[in-house]
Amino acid sequence: MPLALLALAVGAFGIGTTEFVMMGLLPDVAADLRVSLPTAGHLVSAYALGVVIGAPLLAAVTARMRRRTLLMSLMVLFVAGNTLSALAPGYDSLLAARFLSGLPHGAFFGVGAVVATGLVAPERKARSVSLMFLGLTVANIAGVPAATLMGQHLGWRATFLGVGVIGLAAVASLAVLIPRDTGGVPATGLRHELAALTSLPVWLALGTTVAGFGALFSAYSYITPMLTDAAGYADGSVTLLLALFGVGATIGNLLGGRLADHAMRRTLFAGLASLAAVLALFPLMMRTQGTGALAVVLLGIAAFVAGTPLNLMVMEKAATAPSLASSANQAAFNLANAGGAWIGGLTLAAGLGVTSPALAGAALALLGLGVAGVAYGVDRRRAAARGFERIVATHVPEPAEAAAHH
Repeated sequence: MPLALLALAVGAFGIGTTEFVMMGLLPDVAADLRVSLPTAGHLVSAYALGVVIGAPLLAAVTARMRRRTLLMSLMVLFVAGNTLSALAPGYDSLLAARFLSGLPHGAFFGVGAVVATGLVAPERKARSVSLMFLGLTVANIAGVPAATLMGQHLGWRATFLGVGVIGLAAVASLAVLIPRDTGGVPATGLRHELAALTSLPVWLALGTTVAGFGALFSAYSYITPMLTDAAGYADGSVTLLLALFGVGATIGNLLGGRLADHAMRRTLFAGLASLAAVLALFPLMMRTQGTGALAVVLLGIAAFVAGTPLNLMVMEKAATAPSLASSANQAAFNLANAGGAWIGGLTLAAGLGVTSPALAGAALALLGLGVAGVAYGVDRRRAAARGFERIVATHVPEPAEAAAHH
């Protein structure tokens, strides 16, 4: 694997850290800015909104830029957003800075995935994407806990300055390690990229992402009360258990990349089916501390086994213009985050029990599996139609040839 993938992983590490660290810093931010905890929670939503808007928008307006230059520019914007977050004088300015920080997130991962696959042989594409996303999963193991501790001891502003330094390291790494010619499909114009989004298979792939990862976030958004109220863990143990989720996600990410290089669709189906099974077993596994911890690890493995094939499936369906479609898939991941959390919350509001969001997640995983099955059926019908057209073209004589025989 080329060393250039390390530069993409450094950027992913910084992005993953700034995305998830806000959850641990919310009480400190709320107290410092004198706002309520629910109001401070809007800072998480502002970042997610920036991802959803920025992913397709930035990928579209930069469609003709060289991908190396674009990746560096996106990380510069990331550094600016985190620096402004650290310097924000009040809540409103911090809200705007968090939105700005989220804008480059989806486009970086979308374009980065295209660059990663262009740097390697076709049989290693899935592993190249999984190595880039390794930075994101490792951020949950090391980056987020370290940044949270920094915020608790040095103040939350120091955390965002530290993340900005990681962003600068990513810019330098991209400049040194990413080649000017990134290989793969060359950058295209906006019209060509937009045309890729008119394809039904692309939308089915995006729908699979929303349902499949909505399943993860339906449960993960409420993992803390499950661990404390159902499994019996103390509040202070939750941070370590969330790091276990990061370990599981890292294992699943690497495993999914290796398996998807051999059989992408079967890996996707197996990942979604495993996710549905793990979530369906959550109410039983959350009855003891040991099985509760195991459930957290298995959740990370199952979800991220499906992650790499989900990314590759969208790029495959938009093969001639993958940058915008791949970036749109990152927006789909964040829609899954918001939608899954909302659906899980509905089950709690209905009084179905603290582990009920996991059962809602199991249903969403099955829905994702169904959408993926529909996409597979569409692909088979289109392949059969193309094969029939080739047979007809081979056996039907040209008009001049037919006249000569006559």
